[in-house]
Amino acid sequence: MADLFGNAAKTDDYDASNIEVLEGLEPVRHRPGMYIGGTDDRALHHLAAEILDNSMDEAVAGHANRIDIHLESADRLTIRDNGRGMPTGKHPKFPDQSAVEVIMTTLHAGGKFSGKAYATSGGLHGVGASVVNALSSDLMVEIARDKILFQQRFSRGKPLGPLVEVGAAPNRRGTSVSFTPDTEIFGAGAKFRPATLYRMARSKAYLFAGVEIRWRCDPALLGNDDPIPAEASLHYPGGLADYLTDATTDKALMISTPFAEAVELDGQKFEWAITWLGPGEDGFFHSYCNTVPTPSGGTHETGFRQAIVRGLRSFGDLVGNKKAADITADDALAGGGIMLSVFLRDPQFQGQTKDRLVSTDATRQTEQAVRDRFDQWLSADAGRATFLLDAAIERADDRKRRKKEKEVARKSATRRLRLPGKLADCSSSDHEATELFLVEGDSAGGSAKQARDRKIQAVLPLRGKILNVASASTEKLSANQELSDLSLALGVKPGKDFRLDDLRYGRIIIMTDADVDGAHIAALLMTYFYREMPQLVEAGRLYLAQPPLYRLTQGGKTVYALDEEQREASMKNIFDGRGKVEISRFKGLGEMPPSQLKETTMNPASRRLLQVSLPLRDSVGADLRRHTDQLVNTLMGKKAELRFGYIRDHAEDALANLDV
Repeated sequence: MADLFGNAAKTDDYDASNIEVLEGLEPVRHRPGMYIGGTDDRALHHLAAEILDNSMDEAVAGHANRIDIHLESADRLTIRDNGRGMPTGKHPKFPDQSAVEVIMTTLHAGGKFSGKAYATSGGLHGVGASVVNALSSDLMVEIARDKILFQQRFSRGKPLGPLVEVGAAPNRRGTSVSFTPDTEIFGAGAKFRPATLYRMARSKAYLFAGVEIRWRCDPALLGNDDPIPAEASLHYPGGLADYLTDATTDKALMISTPFAEAVELDGQKFEWAITWLGPGEDGFFHSYCNTVPTPSGGTHETGFRQAIVRGLRSFGDLVGNKKAADITADDALAGGGIMLSVFLRDPQFQGQTKDRLVSTDATRQTEQAVRDRFDQWLSADAGRATFLLDAAIERADDRKRRKKEKEVARKSATRRLRLPGKLADCSSSDHEATELFLVEGDSAGGSAKQARDRKIQAVLPLRGKILNVASASTEKLSANQELSDLSLALGVKPGKDFRLDDLRYGRIIIMTDADVDGAHIAALLMTYFYREMPQLVEAGRLYLAQPPLYRLTQGGKTVYALDEEQREASMKNIFDGRGKVEISRFKGLGEMPPSQLKETTMNPASRRLLQVSLPLRDSVGADLRRHTDQLVNTLMGKKAELRFGYIRDHAEDALANLDV
């Protein structure tokens, strides 16, 4: 069997010899993305986070109070703690190996499964240290334990010798790990970024008041733009309250006193700090579980949001304000600056990179920890509580007003845009279920209008290549009729006046020809949405359609191919060179019969979509917006020399990905 795009494999020669068994740490090197999320810059720094989390677990467990982080060179990092040190004796199940070697070379080996050695920990699966070892060309581990210093060196996951005793260490204890990421995995240019590591260290110090993290970096590694010191001692007795104070130093605040507390319930700890920022300020929600950042949120954030909104509703009932029942968590927390840290036994994360907490009990536990204390905080200052409630009700009223305006806008949009080749709207009033296809030209628009589901799919043809907003002046942008029609069809205003709630469609799908010109048009549209409507991209509303470039037919069998590579694979694996295969190359979407366009590209049951994403923070909370802005300016901006330089610098990477 094969799908529409010919993804099938020949099974005639498939037997037991085809079954591969990867042993030891081979799976990590073979598929690093399964363990650290990829091989990019974020994954590289995830290695540092894994080792640092182990030291933090020692500190949180009460066995260490100091961690040293030393960036010795651009590709060499040392992390050392004064905890108990890894066990150095022989392992009972592996009598020929020390416990250190088992920890460093065996997946799912560690002391955090039973809960006896650590009540709470960021490491859960016993793979962190061994994964770092597998992906390092050189790794040295030193253990000071029982006043003796032990040492063992590894390369690409394999020991270069046994654990050896190197001498007395009367004044030292703990574990030290020094490692160099493997260029075979991360590329020849793999380098640690001092600013990312420093922010990682600082956030850990904020998260646990009982630890001092000493940062040291070779000054030669710091650029002129790096606002970080070469050496620093990071210790914050105030915990998240200190974190919030530093994060809002230059921002206007709605209230003078934040709501910040730390409590322990049933052996688990919950700490938070929240304030509300003034008009025009962007809110934020940074959350952590067992000191591990959770940039994608999760069940602990859900519990916190429920505690705040239910607390405000309860206060509204107490003072007789009936409108309080209408507020949502978004109304209550809009403009909030929020820090949340929980320490849970046996937390469950989504994936090894732990971006999102999915422990089902965390919602109830976090709400229970926060709710009573929030009620008390509101009762302590009725004026402050009334101010916050009124602000939430005002946002709720504004939200409901915009919803009504959107319903009216949907009914009148087609009339406003009744132009030749313009918007063909859908009939559904449920905007979350609707889709707007942006297509190039009237010919493609005609095919798309016939292929669409009229209830939920709308079509807006565009006149070829739109204006490049990255290089256009403000005057050109505001005077461009094509972009004006686009924003009018979407029901939103571009720039600072954009409101996601005004968007008339649940999905915006860019559908261009499967050729170079189509890719260029898609790039121009993505640049427009990134520059003028970034919230739309951040919300996951922007998609790229994947129309086929080829149609392959033999008898009654028809297969579609996205590109030349898939065409050749289909010829080999499906048709197998037997008999004549008729190959048609689509000149464009307008040349494709509506029935085929529907089957391959527009029908949700059989199509493929690529979601355009815009990550704002990396795994340790570092801001990625500046980096993304620079990349867009380089590739789409006015200066051709920047584009030329980028292409020149990355040509080898592009060639390395070609199968030649």
